Amino acid sequence: MDTFSKDDINNINEIKELTGYEPVLGGKLTEKAVWVDESRCIGCRYCAHVATNTFIVDEDYGRSRAIRQDGDNLETVQEAIDTCPVDCIHWVKFEKLPELEKNLDRDMFQSLGKLPRMNKH
Repeated sequence: MDTFSKDDINNINEIKELTGYEPVLGGKLTEKAVWVDESRCIGCRYCAHVATNTFIVDEDYGRSRAIRQDGDNLETVQEAIDTCPVDCIHWVKFEKLPELEKNLDRDMFQSLGKLPRMNKH
């Protein structure tokens, strides 16, 4: 089991942005990361049930999102990917995550999580 010194813990706490070099990622650049194309997600929740530490389903939009790259082991994440009925979860290069996130326009999503407001008048 790895042990961390007080300096290691302080360095971890100072990390403001993921770089791929974090100790939880093995201290070396991770070659791949998991990404959910939320524009294609149908909110089935399969991935969140399989890899509970990696995926959540957004409360407002009802779509899956990867919240941790180190949440579950690779086999569990791959199983979650394989359960996706619309194939919207992908392995991507770690460096591509910011660009993919930037290009995802959540304002254009129809909510799958909450019923639309109905005007009663």
